[in-house]
Amino acid sequence: MIVAQARTPEGGAATDVVLALFRTHGLVLAAGHRLAEREGLTAARWQVLGAVALAGRPLTVPQIARQMGLTRQAVQATVHQLRRDALADTSDNPDHRRSPLIDLTELGRRKYAALDRQQTAWINDLSAGLKIPDLAATARLLHDLSDRLEKSRPNPHLRRRDDDEAP
Repeated sequence: MIVAQARTPEGGAATDVVLALFRTHGLVLAAGHRLAEREGLTAARWQVLGAVALAGRPLTVPQIARQMGLTRQAVQATVHQLRRDALADTSDNPDHRRSPLIDLTELGRRKYAALDRQQTAWINDLSAGLKIPDLAATARLLHDLSDRLEKSRPNPHLRRRDDDEAP
């Protein structure tokens, strides 16, 4: 017989947040795919282009993965696609011989800029009427949850996220 432990009030509220995040994540990804396909890209390619563009400097695959909450393997596959399509390029990394730096090509910068313009119009429409303090509080909460997830020890019965398993 399995006996479930009762959630604390905070645990119950956090579960509601996680369930809402799952739904929102799916909807945001679908919207991202629709925006990205207008430029012949996928949401994953846009996400990697954006990580480098927003950093304002070349990044390594592990840096992109950490910044975007993705696996290194997924980012590496996306970087290969971006390089194949002449949207990104690699250069030697003086700090780590086996981890090259990823940067955008001129075409990659143009594609990202076009997507950024589309996203600006989309997000302005989506956020119309929402309250800035509510949005700021939500962002703080999500950052706090992300920080806690990064610092928490995974369940020893689950594989690490780097192994492409969900926590």
